[in-house]
Amino acid sequence: MSGHSKWNNIKRKKEKTDGQRAKIFTKIGREMSVCIKAGGPDPAVNGKLRDLIAKAKSLNVPNDNIQRIIKKAQGGEKDDYESITYEGYGPNGIAMMVETLTDNRNRTAGNLRHYFDKFGGNLGNNGCVGFLFSEQGVIVLDVEGKDEETVMEDAFHAGADDFDMADDVAEITTSPAAFSEVRQALENKGYSFISAEVAMVPSTRTALTDPDALKNMGLLLDHLEDDDDVQNVWHNLENEEDLDR
Repeated sequence: MSGHSKWNNIKRKKEKTDGQRAKIFTKIGREMSVCIKAGGPDPAVNGKLRDLIAKAKSLNVPNDNIQRIIKKAQGGEKDDYESITYEGYGPNGIAMMVETLTDNRNRTAGNLRHYFDKFGGNLGNNGCVGFLFSEQGVIVLDVEGKDEETVMEDAFHAGADDFDMADDVAEITTSPAAFSEVRQALENKGYSFISAEVAMVPSTRTALTDPDALKNMGLLLDHLEDDDDVQNVWHNLENEEDLDR
């Protein structure tokens, strides 16, 4: 995938996210609630919560909403969510990992199996594709008008492992352990975040050329992302910009 296509795709993802604000708010709220139950409501102590608050802000969640989520979680919600990651194959063998938070694993597994079957894939066993992915911190910055050398210097000084920049967007990768520190250092420098999260990054990518496979892959991703139980979808499709979404 060319760099130009990659950055355009990132911008389209951002536009799509903005157009689905209510659903995004619900999902980040659920993730924050689980985090608060595990580590407490104080972001100064709970580093994971601090990162999630930054993620929420990058997704344009208003501060009032964030504070309501924290207060609601402190009050003790009745729902008890568990984190389950599913693995499978999309059309033409595209490797996929689906991260969920659910209060009903039978419902979630049934829905995911239906989506995969309907759009030319199949839900697999744990470990079937996980070895193709590694956990990395991924920070994407809006760097319009900024000097590339300066941004790169700030990123590596903060502790980044890798850096790439084009079309006013910079992508910075870190180890999972260094993610919070790097994100905080860049926030302190005043950078604007498009996204910032610990992601499952594929070691290799596969391109789809068949029009039907591309259509089905787009439909599969749409259905997964629209499911309330699904938090994140990772895949090794190389040419995601060719999907009609």
